[in-house]
Amino acid sequence: MLHLFQVIVKLFLTMIIAAFLTPFVRRLAYVLGAIDKPSARRVNTHPMPTMGGLAIFISFTFATFVLLRSEFPTHELFSIFLASCVIVVTGMIDDIKELTPRQKMLGILIAALIIYFLARIKMTHITLPFVNIKLHLGWLSFPISIFWILAITNAINLIDGLDGLATGIAIIGSFTMGIVNYFFKSSSTYVSIMIFALMAALIGFLPYNFHPAKVFLGDTGSLFIGFMIAVLSLKGLKNVTLTTMAVPILILGVPIMDTFYAIIRRLLNHQPVTRADKKHLHHRLMQLGLTHRQTVLAIYGLSLIFSFIAMIYPLSTIWGNIALTLGVLIALELFIELIGLLGEKRQPLIHLIQHMINKLSRSAPNDDFGSKFK
Repeated sequence: MLHLFQVIVKLFLTMIIAAFLTPFVRRLAYVLGAIDKPSARRVNTHPMPTMGGLAIFISFTFATFVLLRSEFPTHELFSIFLASCVIVVTGMIDDIKELTPRQKMLGILIAALIIYFLARIKMTHITLPFVNIKLHLGWLSFPISIFWILAITNAINLIDGLDGLATGIAIIGSFTMGIVNYFFKSSSTYVSIMIFALMAALIGFLPYNFHPAKVFLGDTGSLFIGFMIAVLSLKGLKNVTLTTMAVPILILGVPIMDTFYAIIRRLLNHQPVTRADKKHLHHRLMQLGLTHRQTVLAIYGLSLIFSFIAMIYPLSTIWGNIALTLGVLIALELFIELIGLLGEKRQPLIHLIQHMINKLSRSAPNDDFGSKFK
């Protein structure tokens, strides 16, 4: 109990440090020229200092190396720190000079390689449901682990389009990951502590980032947050089942969904996958009439729903998880089609439901039911 209390106090200090550092990082952004200027695909209407994620990185690093140092294995901690430095430098360069998508991806790839080969955090086995057979991934461990890091890092990066959006989603996601990992996973407790340290740093930063924001996360922040969530979730997937793999995917359901449908939308429109647009989830909700703050809060709510479902998974049976997954996929597709995320005319599931209703109505008897009793 005493150890738990000490950890909570140190997490609270991490939050305070992040809140204290953010105004200084904001001033540094002006000095370095890390300014986000208004453009056709930006929501902000005046120049804003970016690179705010540097405060999150510094406070998280201070927490793990000083406040909570005894909780973490040395080799793994230093390896994650080295990879994080690569990510943060990549983000800072992009915030100041704006990198191309390929250059940004190269930075993420280098960091992912450090995690795989130096930290040795990777997915090595997968257990098949029903038959309970454990498959050794072998050489597939490398592409699967690297893809996992690249995909989740970019998903968080792409969702960062409104004040406080990515920060809030990351807080909800990291809290859920920490709870699930602590109570339902067999991995070490220090993984949960590291996740909560990240969450504490995010909470300290959020007041400066929530609408109306005083500073943006920038790629410095969104890449770092996405990368850390990817690495820490991968840490719990060393020996994975389909159920345990679904949990982090559900926790990060909003950014993963937004990224997936953005790729599908661009492919359907014959556009490059890397081309930025103003048709993401938050853009679409604002086009439907929600204000900036209402849109952020609505997506927070959606993220909370995903997180709640993710916490049900470890408590359910395999058949319950299958039914839950199907229900989530159907509800998600209906939601996407209703708000027109792929386009207002692309509504295959809604059209299928309408066709089935029309078919049933045509097959129903036309005579009055009550006339049979006259």
